Amino acid sequence: MRIRLLGELDATLHGRSVTPTAAKPRQVLALLALHAGHIVSVPTLIEELWGDRPPMSVRTTLQTYILQLRRLIQSALPAGSPSRAKDILVTRFDAYLLDVPPDSIDVRVYEQLVEAGNRAIDKGEYHAASRLLGQALSKWQGRALADVRIGMPLGIEVTRLEESRLNVLESRIGADIRLGRHHAILSELTVLTAQHPMHENLCAHHMVSLYRAGRQCQALQVFRTLRETLNRELGVEPSTRLQNLQQAVLRSELDLVPHAVEQREAWSHPAAPEPALGMPGPRFAHW
Repeated sequence: MRIRLLGELDATLHGRSVTPTAAKPRQVLALLALHAGHIVSVPTLIEELWGDRPPMSVRTTLQTYILQLRRLIQSALPAGSPSRAKDILVTRFDAYLLDVPPDSIDVRVYEQLVEAGNRAIDKGEYHAASRLLGQALSKWQGRALADVRIGMPLGIEVTRLEESRLNVLESRIGADIRLGRHHAILSELTVLTAQHPMHENLCAHHMVSLYRAGRQCQALQVFRTLRETLNRELGVEPSTRLQNLQQAVLRSELDLVPHAVEQREAWSHPAAPEPALGMPGPRFAHW
């Protein structure tokens, strides 16, 4: 079985679609697929489908949805196959389990690529990191579970995945900046900072890339736009890091040539010591 969750829900088995059309069976399949290889309890499925207002016949109704999914799976199995739908969508004590290989779920493949990309960053292998994280991001075909009704358990997973996607994007851009690809990522950063106008990490990447591309005034304008947005929306100023970066750009003290160092982007780790952006020369190497 192949299941896509990073976009519209799509499940196929032996080339045949086994994606249910009704809303609640789609929720059940999505939640089981996100936890493929692990049990999902009946109470969790009930919470997903009905929240705190389940119907009187809640368990019978849930069993009906499971039966519908199994019928779809069984219809796609070749004649004479030793496998049965119950071997794929397995019943456990007060729970169900979708027993499919991890690499058949796009989320699992995405997460494996992210782990490999992060290991490459830790080793200072930025070419590999950019490639692996780019491959991870290519698994996304839109918003996670874009056409599935979302209850509380699925909502938590979708939020986690979307946050992961943004973090991976930041890391991949950071690797590209270290590789001197600031010209290539400028258009992408222009779109991202417009979509996330209060995101300081993306703003910082945009400023550095513009500065290294010889567009100092535009780098400063990015900071002004961020400051105005933060003041208007939250009544706060940009962080000390961003203010130090702005001063470095104003004084033309930011390194124009990126240097590879064996550490992650400081912007990805709020607990890390703040970089000394107000100092010239190699202190800007992490950009």
